[in-house]
Amino acid sequence: MTKEVKFQLSELLGIGMTLVVLGIGIAYGLQVMADVQSDMTVQSNEYNATADAITGVAKIPAKLPTIATVVVAAVILGILVTYLWARFR
Repeated sequence: MTKEVKFQLSELLGIGMTLVVLGIGIAYGLQVMADVQSDMTVQSNEYNATADAITGVAKIPAKLPTIATVVVAAVILGILVTYLWARFR
């Protein structure tokens, strides 16, 4: 027995909103981390730890365009495979 699966583009709204919220959360998180670091004495272990944490977290937004591209490509490939599978089956 075959099961037909329907896909609507409106379902992509959740993915898009997730990426937007992730970007905003990371931006505010970096700002908070920078504020915490400025309250610490320079060259202490805590200061160095927050500097490393800020450097690590700051790399995530640089990867967001790549993540979004992969998500869009996966959706497009999924639509094409579903369409072609139904057409040539």
